Amino acid sequence: MNRKEFLTVLGASSVALGTLKGATDPKPSAAAPTGPTGPDGRFDQLLNLDDVEALARTVMLPSVYEFVASGAADEITLRWNREKYRDIRLQQQVLRDLSRLDCSTTLLGQKMNTPILLAPTAGHRLSHPEGELATARGAGAFGATMVLSAGSNTGIEDVMAAASHPVWFQLYVFKDRGLSRALIERVQAAGVKAICVTVDAPLDGARNRQMRTPFTLPPGVGYPHYVGIKEPGSVQTIDLVRPSNLMWRDIEWMRSFMKVPMLLKGIMNPADAQTGIKAGAEGIIVSNHGGRCLDTQPATIEALPRVVEAVAGRVPVIVDGGIRRGTDVVKAIALGAAAVQIGRPYVYGLASGGAEGVTHVLKILQQELLMAMSLLGCPTIGSIDRSILWK
Repeated sequence: MNRKEFLTVLGASSVALGTLKGATDPKPSAAAPTGPTGPDGRFDQLLNLDDVEALARTVMLPSVYEFVASGAADEITLRWNREKYRDIRLQQQVLRDLSRLDCSTTLLGQKMNTPILLAPTAGHRLSHPEGELATARGAGAFGATMVLSAGSNTGIEDVMAAASHPVWFQLYVFKDRGLSRALIERVQAAGVKAICVTVDAPLDGARNRQMRTPFTLPPGVGYPHYVGIKEPGSVQTIDLVRPSNLMWRDIEWMRSFMKVPMLLKGIMNPADAQTGIKAGAEGIIVSNHGGRCLDTQPATIEALPRVVEAVAGRVPVIVDGGIRRGTDVVKAIALGAAAVQIGRPYVYGLASGGAEGVTHVLKILQQELLMAMSLLGCPTIGSIDRSILWK
């Protein structure tokens, strides 16, 4: 199936987004195309992440682009996530020794080329025929850790077979706790190095923009990690709003049998960070779900310093949301983050050029990060602190 045929089938399909019953784990064809690249068949004219998004928008179905790009309600938090990085000013330090410039770091015992991970995002086969397999290859070619979404269109076993770098897994806790435990044991057996439990989404936000242009899944594409679900965890209709019921005791229960580090994703409140560590979390991810759940809550970069202070170095703190420049990465590190996660940008890279597009997005951020470190007089990630922030 070529790219045009893939998009035609995707647009014409009648398989609904929310259909979990009968989810399958299809094997993408080895001959699937990698998709279009940048102008003149190259990426070298895609100079920043906005360029990548602009190209992606020309090749993604409008409904798929809106699903990826949109946020909740009036999308105020979605905008703040990016805008608040722009409000932070940097203070340059000159004439520093930059002879050993290095942006590598270590996180949960894992050596990383950069403090940049791929955040969990669902449904990669909507954006590219090879879906999560291409994402895993692109991350591996760069040396980045991919966090596979529970809502992926490809099963963990196939992703691990395609990956050449450590993979983490993002978990939504099902109403059927037995299914949740089985999934945790499945991904651990597959070899994931950490599990990120999403805690900020008892239900979706008011995703008006997404609902105005609903997309459908093509035949044969499903959600292989959702097989067996008989009843949705939450319900949102005009007549009924019923959230899922995940509580701190559930976190303690999962920690009791989880064999890999557990991180809590979706922490914005310092008190929640402290409770999470007591419940067994070995990492905190400051996240507002990419502005897709509770609108008008602060940007993640605003919440980060408060959470870092509450955590007090006991576990690493990661932040996502709104990161589009290497200077954004520097600012997050300066405010106490051990690493950052990007979501939408690498999905746009996937849509624009498959695995190569994902790698290109990471290379752009790495280049910009190294340039920012050089101009700030910070030769290593460890040398980045609040002294580089303009008071």
